[in-house]
Amino acid sequence: MTTIKKLMEIGIDSFAASFGDAEHKIESSEEAIANLLDRIELADKVGLDVFGIGEHHRKEMLDSAPVVILAAAAARTKRIRLTSAVTVLSAADPVRVFQNFATLDLISKGRAEMVVGRGSSIEAFPLFGFRLDDYDELFAEKLDLLLKIRENEFVTWSGKFRPALNNLPVYPRPLQKPFPIWLGVGGTPESFVRAGALGLPLMVAIIGGETHHFRPLVDLYKEAWAKAGHSPEKLKVGLHSLGYVANTTEEAINDFYPGYAQTMNTVGRERGWPMMTRQRFEAQLGPLGALLVGNPDEVAEKILRHGKALGGISRVTFQMDVASTPNPKVLQAIELIGSRISPLINK
Repeated sequence: MTTIKKLMEIGIDSFAASFGDAEHKIESSEEAIANLLDRIELADKVGLDVFGIGEHHRKEMLDSAPVVILAAAAARTKRIRLTSAVTVLSAADPVRVFQNFATLDLISKGRAEMVVGRGSSIEAFPLFGFRLDDYDELFAEKLDLLLKIRENEFVTWSGKFRPALNNLPVYPRPLQKPFPIWLGVGGTPESFVRAGALGLPLMVAIIGGETHHFRPLVDLYKEAWAKAGHSPEKLKVGLHSLGYVANTTEEAINDFYPGYAQTMNTVGRERGWPMMTRQRFEAQLGPLGALLVGNPDEVAEKILRHGKALGGISRVTFQMDVASTPNPKVLQAIELIGSRISPLINK
């Protein structure tokens, strides 16, 4: 069978979140997980390329054990790639992380990936006994160990935050060689340089502002990649954006805005963000704004525009949880992304 390589992979990321829909109705945890698995199954059926599950440790998010969710999804899907979005590696044990995802790779017959990052939410640090002051040092050390485990069945390693390994084996080994590990980044230049120097695919989370402002950071990644001597053909840049698709732009805005504003203001109060107003929301809908909200033609055009602005992207993922849109609406959006947007981008 001949496989046609796509110009750009299209997917969905989820935090298994239930902030409450536009009428403030909150699903039960059981309903939310069931709906999430239905969404992943539909994404597979309509031809999407990847589905990612985040990691948080909060009441309104059910993604504290993403590999468990992904393993359940693996049993209900056939083709779609299953990834984290992101694994908070700073607060985890790289040995267990690798074992979990290697097992997922075997269950899914080679469809697993992981995106690792420092994490924008900090609740994992006190929960697992780590100091937030060690934020970056923890991540750098644990990423080093994770990559060493990926390359070696028997591992010899020592560091500051974890007991040393002296020629110890790590099992199981994944089906894919090498196992795909992306580096998830926000807006820190050092993170872009780190990904490039290590030769890791880059997943850029852009949840606000104007997407083209990230071009200098992506260029830093590419410069570090070239300087380290990695193969140009293996370089990948992915874009994670908040988004939602409906049959018409008016429908998309009406479905998305109320829940989006509610969630952004809830989270914003914790992080000191300004209030989300309709004016600020509409600015994000413009040609340069980060939000991927609208009808299929508009959103496809905007993705291509963002790709050009960033110097080319290999993957884009939609994050729709933030709007707490009712499940039938989310299923409709997934169907439209698969049946309308992906063909427009990859025709």
